[in-house]
Amino acid sequence: MRLISHNFSQFRSGCTTALFLRTLLLVFLCNSSTFAATGPDTLRVRPNLEELFIEPRFYSVLEDPSAQLTLTDVQQPIHAAAFERGDKVPTSMEHPGAAYWLRLVVRAEGSLAQHWYYELFDSHLNDITYFPATDGGRNSIHTGADQPLTSRRFPYKNFLFRLSLEPNQTQVFYLRLRSNSKTSFLSRLRTEQMLAEHFQAEYGLLGGFYGILLIMVIYNLCLYVFIGEQTYLRYVLYVLSSSLIFLSEDGLGFQYLWPDYPTLNQIIIAGSPILLLLTFSYYARQFLDAPQRLPHYDPWVRAVVLLSVAALLLDAIWLNSGWGFWLYLLPYSMIYYLAIRIWQRGFRPAGYFLLAHAMVAVSVGFLILRKIGIDTFTNTATVYSMNAAFVVEVVVLSYALGEKIKGIKDLTIRAQEKVVKQLRKKHLAQDRLVEQLKRNQELKDQLNTELESLVALRTEELRRQSDTISAQNRELLQANGLLALQSAAIEKLNTDLQRDLQEAKTARVLSKEVNFGEFSQIYPDKEACLTYLANLKWADTFQCRKCGHEKYCDGREPHSRRCTRCRYVESATAYTLLQKCKFSIIKAFYAVFLIYTHKGSYTSQELSRVLDLRQGTCWSFSQKVTEAMRRRRQAPDFDDNEDWTHILLDATGFAEEEGIEADKSVVASSSGKKVVL
Repeated sequence: MRLISHNFSQFRSGCTTALFLRTLLLVFLCNSSTFAATGPDTLRVRPNLEELFIEPRFYSVLEDPSAQLTLTDVQQPIHAAAFERGDKVPTSMEHPGAAYWLRLVVRAEGSLAQHWYYELFDSHLNDITYFPATDGGRNSIHTGADQPLTSRRFPYKNFLFRLSLEPNQTQVFYLRLRSNSKTSFLSRLRTEQMLAEHFQAEYGLLGGFYGILLIMVIYNLCLYVFIGEQTYLRYVLYVLSSSLIFLSEDGLGFQYLWPDYPTLNQIIIAGSPILLLLTFSYYARQFLDAPQRLPHYDPWVRAVVLLSVAALLLDAIWLNSGWGFWLYLLPYSMIYYLAIRIWQRGFRPAGYFLLAHAMVAVSVGFLILRKIGIDTFTNTATVYSMNAAFVVEVVVLSYALGEKIKGIKDLTIRAQEKVVKQLRKKHLAQDRLVEQLKRNQELKDQLNTELESLVALRTEELRRQSDTISAQNRELLQANGLLALQSAAIEKLNTDLQRDLQEAKTARVLSKEVNFGEFSQIYPDKEACLTYLANLKWADTFQCRKCGHEKYCDGREPHSRRCTRCRYVESATAYTLLQKCKFSIIKAFYAVFLIYTHKGSYTSQELSRVLDLRQGTCWSFSQKVTEAMRRRRQAPDFDDNEDWTHILLDATGFAEEEGIEADKSVVASSSGKKVVL
């Protein structure tokens, strides 16, 4: 204020009014720049913190409608003053196509033991430029959903940037963001330790989720192959389209399946919801028997679905309005109304259908709120609520599908029971007819004895009765033939059902393949693998390789054993097939399992793809395993039906410590003894 008063007096005495106003405006802009720069709260990173959610008050935003500003431009006073605190502006990108600059002020208090990383939650941001320092953008990182995965410094499904923090210093970081749709600025700071724990938990849950989807796809596909019920095939298509949506939404598809094709990723993001609408209506109408139960309403549902799909394709290809998801409400609402009407008419599986989609409808509501920029309910639970809801839906719909098939089976059984009752009635009528014939014969004999004089008169009448009886006998013979044919058909049906059941059991027994996810459930981590290997290695007894002593205590390394006499330490992997293994022991276990179950014919290329390792490493390891299998087959105690874990204890090439010292890794223990790693 003193500077303003001084300038006012000076310019009033000797300058024009225009020059004074210009100078006053410049001073105001400088003060506004200083206020804007210090406006947002400073993120304070301390050594005892591990993660920090970035609330809107911790960053400031500048909208660039022209998308032409550079880092040098936004640092100029006129643009720096235009930055606004995040809690004073909308928390989403209101104008798709415009560039948004985020300014983040971070202060590192004390010396930091770990590196800090900045994570953006939305994996659909089209263009991102991260400026780790205010150096004009020389060390900037340019990435985004329109770029291949290799453009990211860290190959992660979300955008991750490392913050170069200096102890006891305040630093300013800038991000330039662009998106073709409305999205939020949600982000978080994490240490590398917390980031690793988060990766393990998140990928473990997502792996379990996609494992459940894969199991349901295979299970229902097998049911379709063996039973031939078309509902199972439609359900498989619905689950596959849902999986495509989840892979595009959480970014795992771009990370693992099509990392070099960002255009394909954008096509899948835009087209998978449309495909889901088609497959869901295709499955729901068949599951609810809509053409038979509501023949007048079902054609309207089919027509609305097709028109909605056409409108969604038009919006995705040409219009790009950003409001296309509202077109999903009408067809989905009509399908739900169809299910309610059918459930009210007594079709029990329709109730399970409504129950299964109740949670899905809630999770879709959360998704719509995020799409239109309302982040009030945005948290970890609501973001992944659709995954949990879909798991519940898959389980309930599978049960409902089984109930429907069971209902069809019950109807068939009741129809057969009706046929059996009719046959019993026919047999009863035949018995009554036979009894009547016997009585007639008795009456005839009695009349012949008593009324011999009337024989001539009654002969013609008896002949007519005989003709009637012959006709009835022919009808009985035809009925007996039909009964025989029906009995043969029933017997053939029972034989076919028993044969199909036996084939299904044989196919299930012969299926021995397990994927890495299922194998990881048996050996989930390194601790489990080492425990199993140690128990297998020292199953009989422990004997020191140096002095032959049999008593031991635990070594420093997990599951290692130290001789109590000479203090020689031997690890669980020493003198086994996994000694000197340079990659994860879990992957090594799975590699041994695959090579052994395929009798050594598993290629190194396929092993490299399954384990995500270099082909050279896989080839070397597969040679070692194949050689161990060959030696095992030559062993006198070899059994063709023995387990694959027997070759883990193959110690050839490691038994003589003095002769092959170059193939071992020896480190000094704290007591001065040598430990075999």
